[in-house]
Amino acid sequence: MDAVIGSRFVMSILGVFIIIYVMVSVCIGLYAARRVNNSTDYILAGRSLPIYITIATVFATWFGSEAVLGIPATFMEEGMAGIVADPFGAGLCLVFVGLFFARRLYRMKLMTIGDFYRQRFSRNVEVMVSVAICISYLGWVAAQIVALGLTINLVSQGWISFELGMVLGLAVVMLYTIYGGMWSVAIMDFIQMMAILAGLLMVAYLIANRLDGGVMTVVNHAAANDKFDFWPSWDWAAVLGFIGAFVTLALGSIPQQDVFQRVMSADNENIAVKGTVFGGLFYVLFCFVPIFIVYGASLLSPELIDVHMAEGGDPQRILPEYILQQVPVWVQVMFFGALVSAIMSTASGTLLAPSAILAKNILRHWLNLNDQQLLVALRLCVLGFGLLVLLYAYMSSSVGLSIFEMVENAYLVTLCGAFVPLAFGVYWQRANNTGALLSIVLGVLSWAALEVVSLQLTARGETLLVPPQLVGLGMAIIGMVVGSHISRFKNESIALKS
Repeated sequence: MDAVIGSRFVMSILGVFIIIYVMVSVCIGLYAARRVNNSTDYILAGRSLPIYITIATVFATWFGSEAVLGIPATFMEEGMAGIVADPFGAGLCLVFVGLFFARRLYRMKLMTIGDFYRQRFSRNVEVMVSVAICISYLGWVAAQIVALGLTINLVSQGWISFELGMVLGLAVVMLYTIYGGMWSVAIMDFIQMMAILAGLLMVAYLIANRLDGGVMTVVNHAAANDKFDFWPSWDWAAVLGFIGAFVTLALGSIPQQDVFQRVMSADNENIAVKGTVFGGLFYVLFCFVPIFIVYGASLLSPELIDVHMAEGGDPQRILPEYILQQVPVWVQVMFFGALVSAIMSTASGTLLAPSAILAKNILRHWLNLNDQQLLVALRLCVLGFGLLVLLYAYMSSSVGLSIFEMVENAYLVTLCGAFVPLAFGVYWQRANNTGALLSIVLGVLSWAALEVVSLQLTARGETLLVPPQLVGLGMAIIGMVVGSHISRFKNESIALKS
């Protein structure tokens, strides 16, 4: 009886905390809306963010549910080699953006990444890439909504169903994002980063104190079980699979609106570069905190491993269930505060990004919208995209996709259809519209065709030697080079004849 009363008391405290947190988030969104006077304010926060906000919003946008729940679960199953895509690929993507793209794109004074494709190539390229980018966000945002549903379901001890938890979590994120846009996202990201750092570091400190030998106990145990083996075995299938996983996020997430928004929202180009690089490096390093927490929790409560690492189990539940069962109430509040902060910060930024692309690069030209009409369209797109994400999240969770898998799969289409036109458009003067169009078509079609083949082989217990995304990337490069030269030779031939 006392245990039941104590459990209900803990749930009530956590419930009150989450309600307060939600109310504060909505209030900040409403406050931020006062700064939104035009579409530039809504999409880029007036291009005025200082470096500490830029670092915070870069870090907090990436540090979502997959960092707290997905990456540690994958590390438990596959070790360091299993997380080459995230955090290594994802974090280094931000470093690459800062070093090779931020300064050049910032000087162009663009509002969205889609604007680059229109200015550099054509309206057709802009629309094709914009559609690909919007599609890529479905998996990314859906992963955050699934995590919100899981968190609310766990905290309420099943009183709120997983499906209802997704609806409630998405509704809150949509509310303050619709009102405040990038201003709301940036302010909330800074606050949420503080909550993430405080909450997870406190839990890590508690775990370390409970282990004989502290941090080194976890490190030594992981090393003894080969969890730090990073490089693949030296056969073609393993090496190509390793490279494919890395480039999916390291390159495929470069032409993304959420990353671009953080670059363009900075107060100047130096802040854009430094904020993106520092944010990316900090993301990679801090991702090992939840990994340490989960591994330490598995040593302290091995019964969780027996349940969730077995067939039919869910490794993503190891950490939240350990927190609910084994730590004091105040630590639970700190942890779930950090978890909710991480999820909401990522969800809001990644919900705004495709909505901005859809409104600015597709609807504005088709409907001939002025700036105030565009502002209304932006908010309606956030609402519409949010509802679409909810449906996708439910379908993905129903077929058993993990949070990590949803995030990793999100960037395949942009790797094959958007990265090459961006990189060649920035660094190769001879890149032209024909090359960009051929690059997109060859890259996406070859990747999609091989994905179908890969699924058929998997059903027969076989695997494809070369990952489909690497073939798609290679064909995209060939399409860009060949298409650009064909167009150039054609134009020179016409000039000679005339």
